[in-house]
Amino acid sequence: MLDFGYIEKNYTALLSDIERISARVGVPLPKLVAVTKSATDDELLALSRLGASDIGENRPQELKRKRELLLANGFSPRMHQIGTLQSNKVKIAAPISSLIHSLGSESLALEISRRSEILGRAIPVLIEVNSGEEPQKDGVMPRDAERFLEYCMSLTGLEVKGLMTMGPAAADGEELRPYYRNTKKLFDTLSWRYGFGDDPVLSMGMSDSYGVAIEEGSTLVRVGRRLFLK
Repeated sequence: MLDFGYIEKNYTALLSDIERISARVGVPLPKLVAVTKSATDDELLALSRLGASDIGENRPQELKRKRELLLANGFSPRMHQIGTLQSNKVKIAAPISSLIHSLGSESLALEISRRSEILGRAIPVLIEVNSGEEPQKDGVMPRDAERFLEYCMSLTGLEVKGLMTMGPAAADGEELRPYYRNTKKLFDTLSWRYGFGDDPVLSMGMSDSYGVAIEEGSTLVRVGRRLFLK
């Protein structure tokens, strides 16, 4: 029998750390999305048995496959499409995603809107903000976020729940603090002007930066590698 004690140790420690940081800075406890792109199927099942129910994947095909695996084993996962989403893959991701984190172009917004008409329901999305203003990366520039939000709101079937950002590649989470802080300011401004519904989402922070992200107001963190370290 395989021993997945390291996953239980990592998961428990992560939950405790998130709770400790949130309590220290006086913010609501953020949601944890477990990113499983580096996990085996057995590791995913072990993590789900511990109570992890929000699962994030970069590739729509893997999102679908892992959802089917979890359902077949008696779990009821909430699946998150967190990676770059190509328009021709929306038909895979949209029906099964509780939240699409990476909406960053008009063409993708239009395709999600079209898919929502086929599905007969609104599709929850986050606008991806290119907080580092790096031309080679996906997402909308901060200065264009309000205009892009207005465009998304003009389409049917898009339920914009908030913003997501990654920030530039960094060796230390502290380096990302200004990018997270600026995205939080943008989030607050857009939320005040337009609203993001009853449960607004600011998705920031990964394995090496979730602590800084929580301190800067993240309501959802995406952690993968840290969960599966042996």
